[in-house]
Amino acid sequence: MNRTKQAAAWLTKWFTLIVIVWAAFNYAVPATSLWAKSYTGYLLGVVLFGMGLTLSLDDFGRILKQPLMVIVGTVAHYVIMPLVAVFLCWLFHLSGPLAVGVILVGCCPSGTSSNVMSFLSRDDVALDVSIGVLSTLLAPFMIPLLMQLLASRYVAIPWQSLFINALTVVLLPVALGVLCHMIFREKIEKVTVALPIVSQVAILLIIGVVVAANQPRLFSAATLLAIPVVILHNLSGYALGFGFSKLMYRVYPKGFRYAQQKAITFEVGMQDSGLGATLALTSFAASPVAAIPSTFFSVWHNISGSVLSAWWRAHDDKHAIAHDSDNGEKRSATVPAMATATD
Repeated sequence: MNRTKQAAAWLTKWFTLIVIVWAAFNYAVPATSLWAKSYTGYLLGVVLFGMGLTLSLDDFGRILKQPLMVIVGTVAHYVIMPLVAVFLCWLFHLSGPLAVGVILVGCCPSGTSSNVMSFLSRDDVALDVSIGVLSTLLAPFMIPLLMQLLASRYVAIPWQSLFINALTVVLLPVALGVLCHMIFREKIEKVTVALPIVSQVAILLIIGVVVAANQPRLFSAATLLAIPVVILHNLSGYALGFGFSKLMYRVYPKGFRYAQQKAITFEVGMQDSGLGATLALTSFAASPVAAIPSTFFSVWHNISGSVLSAWWRAHDDKHAIAHDSDNGEKRSATVPAMATATD
């Protein structure tokens, strides 16, 4: 078990670099992952089944205990990221499947990577997880609705297919995972140790499929434009998520304190790009280009999230900001009495 934990920790630490190397390898040798193209839905189902295995009734109870923050954070996610995606498509004059892919990743629920970044930056991980759970449960309904409203100007949106695929890929595996957790309880802990490895391998396979399927056009002049769009999309999500939570602090300071502000920042800015790529490959199978923005997003948001969490932690330490401070006040961390007196 210790070796499994060590392997999982190693894979998590180097995951971004592994994604880049794996994507480059699949670009050079597309046949490596093309065989898995028809299995991407199952691969993501494995990831979300693993997510369900880690959830208990207490996780859902937290949503009921702090409904305002969870609901507001989820609404912020489903408002900010889709609208930013539409704006960037207009700003960069994107059209067709590429625009659909940008909007699709913007309409996805928050990514599970945000939980790791929240932990590293010492914010409210429980709130982060709760928003992630609620946004994921709502995904089968929100994605078709938002895509029909925002992306139908570019291509015909198969909203029925999006709904069915999202329902079977998201809700069913999560529900089965939660059910298994309830039935087997302590025995599940022996399995969950290996879940990070299984989930990350599945995500790697999905990324490999997208790169391989789009190899001839991945770095064409048209698709390269998706790189700055994805970067701006993610960074705008962070900025607007943090700004929104700061605004909410003025309205309800008891709930939207500094730790909650950081959690909402990550929950708004980080997307479930694996789901975006899978839905693009299944519901827009005739236009695999639609999966490219999700793939770029998957690589980039792991880089930006790691950098932001490291910066936030160093910033808080430098200015002695307590993790449970009201609004990130400097020198709010507990210091020894002697040092306080001399100050």
